[in-house]
Amino acid sequence: MSLFGKIFGGGGKGGKGPSPQEAIQKLRETEEMLTKKQEFLEKKIEQELQTAKKNGTKNKRAALQALKRKKRYEKQLGQIDGTLSTIEFQREALENANTNTEVLKNMGFAAKAMKSAHENMDIDKVDDLMQDITEQQELAQEISDAISKPVGFGEDLDEDELLAELEELEQEELDNTLLDVGAENVPLPNVPSTSLPSRPAKKEDDEDDMGDLKRWGMEAI
Repeated sequence: MSLFGKIFGGGGKGGKGPSPQEAIQKLRETEEMLTKKQEFLEKKIEQELQTAKKNGTKNKRAALQALKRKKRYEKQLGQIDGTLSTIEFQREALENANTNTEVLKNMGFAAKAMKSAHENMDIDKVDDLMQDITEQQELAQEISDAISKPVGFGEDLDEDELLAELEELEQEELDNTLLDVGAENVPLPNVPSTSLPSRPAKKEDDEDDMGDLKRWGMEAI
């Protein structure tokens, strides 16, 4: 059995393969296992490095053995890094494929629902129905216009006569306005502050006239 067969638990020929969800779950478990293995190897590498440093001058053989083990651990760590990259790529591909499958499934479901909704619809009947609706809307508009139109009032009036009458009214209003303004601007005479001399009596006037005549006659002699 192949490595992927062991991971996914696949059977022999004719056996049903795992679902995308099952495969994704298995890959996540494998990633978790390898990550823990990485952490273990990193600790071992650090321990062997410290051992080599400790025995570098005292026990060269022990130091060399520690460095050899360190190299093996580093090699394993590199292999795990590559395996994790491969598994991560495969998991992402499966997740995308699973998403696409779900999207297509839902789109197919919607298409079937739409087909079922349109199953009893005839395009010719739909066109006839829309035409009837349009005609009824136009008829309703005509009825509204007819109802809102005044009947028997103001239909025989001449608009030109009405305009002429309106101009006369405006001119009359303008004339009245000008008269009011002119009356407000004309100054009135002031009332005299001194009293006028009173007129002498008529008898006194006659006596004065006679005296003047006598004086004039004497002068003439």
